[in-house]
Amino acid sequence: EVQLVESGGGLVQAGGSLRLSCAASGFLFDDYAIGWFRQAPGKEREGVSCMSSRDGYTTYTNSVKGRFTISRDNAKRTVYLQMNSLKPEDSAVYYCARAGSRSCSFWPMPRFYNSWGQGTQVTVSS
Repeated sequence: EVQLVESGGGLVQAGGSLRLSCAASGFLFDDYAIGWFRQAPGKEREGVSCMSSRDGYTTYTNSVKGRFTISRDNAKRTVYLQMNSLKPEDSAVYYCARAGSRSCSFWPMPRFYNSWGQGTQVTVSS
């Protein structure tokens, strides 16, 4: 069974940092890109970042470039999202999801990601 489990969310003041983790199981982790998405109340789910499985390719939505960093440890089957200089508008439930291939093709469209974690809440206070 494919499972993705997010952790690391919480409440932080504006300007602070959090590191989210996405632990994967049930599939060949090295064969799939992983994306991070977020959804705030009343808004559509949006792509935050994606990392390919083996060549180190990364991509970010414009609003987080220079502040967020995605990384992965294939030996630990875990993807991370380091979030610095957090802003209140970053508040959302953050999800990790498995792409359909090794690359971030079709990112940031959520419908092309076929396995999702349960999400972790990030709240940034002003």
